[in-house]
Amino acid sequence: MGKQKKARKYATMKRMISLRDQRLKEKDRAKPKVKKKDDPSAIKEREVPQYPSCLFFQYNTQLGPPYHILVDTNFINFSIKAKLDLVQSMMDCLYAKCIPCITDCVMAEIEKLGQKYRVALRIAKDPRFERLPCMHKGTYADDCLVQRVTQHKCYIVATVDRDLKRRIRKIPGVPIMYISNHRYNIERMPDDYGAPRL
Repeated sequence: MGKQKKARKYATMKRMISLRDQRLKEKDRAKPKVKKKDDPSAIKEREVPQYPSCLFFQYNTQLGPPYHILVDTNFINFSIKAKLDLVQSMMDCLYAKCIPCITDCVMAEIEKLGQKYRVALRIAKDPRFERLPCMHKGTYADDCLVQRVTQHKCYIVATVDRDLKRRIRKIPGVPIMYISNHRYNIERMPDDYGAPRL
């Protein structure tokens, strides 16, 4: 009988000696971690997140015309597909002046999409759109929008992305604009935002 072939193991690593092994010299050995005992008489401090002063429960006092609307990449693409003019449709939805805002991350995402989405890029470069500079690393637009909305509660977020909507719903006082039935709709916007103050 011939010798049986052994199946070769892939991605196997050499077994390494632990840094706490007794065979190592005392100076090379890792020191055991010493746990600090909690003092039961010490005053316990808790970190409570500070809620922004612009919120009165769920009511956001910073929202008011002219509305600043943070636009996501897919919102522009779906608007083109539905043949909607962004600024005009926003005004029809909110009955007030709207300033669409576009972050550097969203702009970078549209540029990465290539020639197929050149119409979206041309719309994003419209002078009516306000450009917001990004200071963070990377160009992931969803994280950028969530972070910006958490810091400043003066924006409405325009998106069609389900995951982004789910993340923004967890932040109190931020309305979401989306597309349905070939028109823009708004979610979580109280009725008396646009009403004149008496």
